[in-house]
Amino acid sequence: MTAEDYKAGQVILIDKPLEWTSFQAVNKVRWLIRKSFNIKKIKVGHAGTLDPLATGLLIICTGKFTKRIDTFQAQEKEYTGTFTLGATTPSYDLETEIDQTFNISEITSEKIYEATKQFLGEIQQQPPVFSALKKDGVRLYEFARSGEKVDIPFRTVTISEFEITKIEMPKIYFRVVCSKGTYIRSLANDFGKALDNGAHLSALRRTKIGDFSVKNAIDIEAFENSLTS
Repeated sequence: MTAEDYKAGQVILIDKPLEWTSFQAVNKVRWLIRKSFNIKKIKVGHAGTLDPLATGLLIICTGKFTKRIDTFQAQEKEYTGTFTLGATTPSYDLETEIDQTFNISEITSEKIYEATKQFLGEIQQQPPVFSALKKDGVRLYEFARSGEKVDIPFRTVTISEFEITKIEMPKIYFRVVCSKGTYIRSLANDFGKALDNGAHLSALRRTKIGDFSVKNAIDIEAFENSLTS
């Protein structure tokens, strides 16, 4: 691959590591390309943010292919992960500390499987207050961190598949196929409510975006090696 190849446009499938932001991954890929080919400027962007506490598929586009980002972002996504029952957090995941606990002794496997049916098809979902969405020009997480309450409108999202793959109480392992704009953290929180309990997202991995699979993705180190080999 040459500098001109990357400027003309490439799709790079990266397996984003835990605790990296999507922005950090894009910056690293851009820096590696610039360094390897001694070029001053190249467009690089990603098609769909992954939270720092999530791993998995990040589509990174270079050069003229950055114009395709919106198309990739609009495609269905598949995730696997873990909900932990019996406790909630303000961020709906492990970014913040547990703020409430619940007794899970009466939650059965049957109730868990039955609850998934409530979330299939078009549903109304409220994004987490700890998110980068903007309201009145301000990021929601800024309201959250200042302790200011804010009304967050519900949005329509589509969940086409919701499968419980394993139950090891209090952990529930799942696979979800969903539309653009779906927050799996919100799904975790809502799933707890559906059980008259509480839940938060304790692990998340994006496995597919459209026809792209994390099975074909490489980590940052492997990408760096591909540039120097």
